[in-house]
Amino acid sequence: MHPEEVIAALRFEPLLPLWLIATLGVTALLTVGLAAFRRARGTLWRLAAFAVLLLWLAGPRVVQESRDNLPDIGLLVVDQSASMQVGERARLAEQARAALTQQAAKLPDLELRTVTVPESGDAGTRLFGAIDRALADIPRSRLAGTIAVTDGQVHDIPDAAPGGAPLNLLIPAKGEETDRRLRVIEAPSYGIVGKTVTLRVAIEDLGVPHPVASANLTVRRDGEPPRVQNVPIGAEQRIELPITRAGPTVVELSATPLAGEVSTINNRAVVEINGVRDRLRVLLISGEPHPGERTWRRLLKADPSVDLVHFTILRPPEKDDLTPLNELALIAFPVRELFLDKINEFDLIILDRFQNRGLLPMPYIGNIAEHVRAGGALLLSVGPEFSGSSSLAATPIGQVLPGVPASLSAVIEGEFRPRVTDLGQRHPVTEGLSGANPSGNLDAVARWGSWYRRIQPADVRGEVLLGTRDSQPLLLLDRVGKGRVALLLSDQIWLWSRGHQGGGPQAELLRRVAHWLMQEPELEENALTAHVADGRLSIQRRSTDPAPPGQVTVTDPDGKPAILDLTAVSPGKGIASLPATTPGVWQVGDGSRTAYAAAGAANPPELADLRATATLLRKLVRASGGGVHFIATGASGAPPDVPDLRRTEPDRSAAGSSWIGLERRHDHVVTGIASLALLPAWIALPLMLGLMVLAWRREGT
Repeated sequence: MHPEEVIAALRFEPLLPLWLIATLGVTALLTVGLAAFRRARGTLWRLAAFAVLLLWLAGPRVVQESRDNLPDIGLLVVDQSASMQVGERARLAEQARAALTQQAAKLPDLELRTVTVPESGDAGTRLFGAIDRALADIPRSRLAGTIAVTDGQVHDIPDAAPGGAPLNLLIPAKGEETDRRLRVIEAPSYGIVGKTVTLRVAIEDLGVPHPVASANLTVRRDGEPPRVQNVPIGAEQRIELPITRAGPTVVELSATPLAGEVSTINNRAVVEINGVRDRLRVLLISGEPHPGERTWRRLLKADPSVDLVHFTILRPPEKDDLTPLNELALIAFPVRELFLDKINEFDLIILDRFQNRGLLPMPYIGNIAEHVRAGGALLLSVGPEFSGSSSLAATPIGQVLPGVPASLSAVIEGEFRPRVTDLGQRHPVTEGLSGANPSGNLDAVARWGSWYRRIQPADVRGEVLLGTRDSQPLLLLDRVGKGRVALLLSDQIWLWSRGHQGGGPQAELLRRVAHWLMQEPELEENALTAHVADGRLSIQRRSTDPAPPGQVTVTDPDGKPAILDLTAVSPGKGIASLPATTPGVWQVGDGSRTAYAAAGAANPPELADLRATATLLRKLVRASGGGVHFIATGASGAPPDVPDLRRTEPDRSAAGSSWIGLERRHDHVVTGIASLALLPAWIALPLMLGLMVLAWRREGT
């Protein structure tokens, strides 16, 4: 409260309705006018009597109020959004806040309230939203004005200044700034492996009075050598990128800096494209019919991403029953089409109990082996036929297999339960299978049903994931050239699908084997992956090495490296995470592998235009009666020259070249009222009677 003051004023409290007093007044004027027209004596005394009557009826009073004046309230809004962290803006804004607060403390009739505008996710700068929330506690009759310290990049500009008070703008910059940005117009989130995707981008110069014609655009994907091209400024560019593998592909785009621009943060953009396979094509060749033949077909048909081609060899060439060809119900086996013309179209070839009985010429069998070396996938599920004289191990396919039969009598009969090997505990194909023997306890009994036949292998290569209790291999995986091979040394997995002794995870196991063969990224056994989500970089390193996970080197988008320890979470798997606040490409390496992750801007609207500018707010500020002031660091690092605070009267300008005005609102609280009638009845009535008597006597003489 401020010192009490006394205000006196003349007020009227009519004794009758105003319309009735007005009627009496008109009647009195007509009466006096008629008397004056007739030159009657006593007219002036009658006029005086009527005047006293009307004045008394009007009820004139002198009212004296005692008031306590209330201080005016000014609102200081400080922008702390992401774009205010560019350069020295945050420091200048804090210095301006301190200077204005200090000035306001010297003005006894002013209260300056400060509010901040925090970072607001991906919604941009919500400056006026913060002002509206602050004004909810401020009476409009006391609002002297609003001062906003911001770079001018505001994304919720209203039609009129809030609260109806002057708005002044303080921009922490020397003046209007320039900026170059790389804008991604369209970028697909996924692409089909083997095809290309199209990115649409544009380089734009903002606030430049004389823009240049072109700039260099650099495109880099997953750390490969960059591709540089010169593109026109402001024109849309289409970039074709081939998707060569499944999984995420990180593409970094950057534009050459503009001379004098405020920041190069938005000169680059990062896009993550997830490569997916379009309808995995699988060729399944079943040999002689057996109980487990339908297991493969049901599994592959149940997968909506698999396009299955299935043939079953029901009659080998040497078995001829002399049936005429026109009476055969079976189609001819398309050997040339499958194993010569279209073999490269298949992502996976499965040979289920297939043996070489002259059906496939040796060159075609050799084509299968070459297909694997060139990047294809081959899965063999074998039974007794694998150890016979017509075994595929004796053909060119044997050169790519991870094992061959130990002898012609390599078939082992007898009950046994498959179990996960020590390596299999760390391999994603068999890790965590339901009912497997517990990790680290190879002597424990798996809760899977028994099998009754297996093939004894020799020359074992690759990785053994399933075996028997006496360490005999059952499932072998191996890499050959660019391709992969799997060998299942038993034809008894179909027992699990029928629930024998509780069954087993045949569907999940075979699905994982098939997808590992087709090089799906999530089943890589030695892999380093990284991704950014919710502002954090998550790292996972998977290895079949039983040693501790160790460390990785993380390089941020600015090229600063950091060493990070991995935490073991399961056999062969280590994880780590750290904040990823800088947008761009994050690189993670463990010495042998490198992974890339894309970190987008946490608040894209904030980085779309990094200029400090009054362009967006100038019209609103001027309409409110306020002004725009640029503040910058003084000479030799001196504090910025902040405008002076002044008090102004309403309907006057609230800004000058070096000052900011906050209106005097003159709001107050009435603490007492004294009222005195100027013409009380005890005076008015005798006075009117006296005047009327004088008028009568004057008229009678």
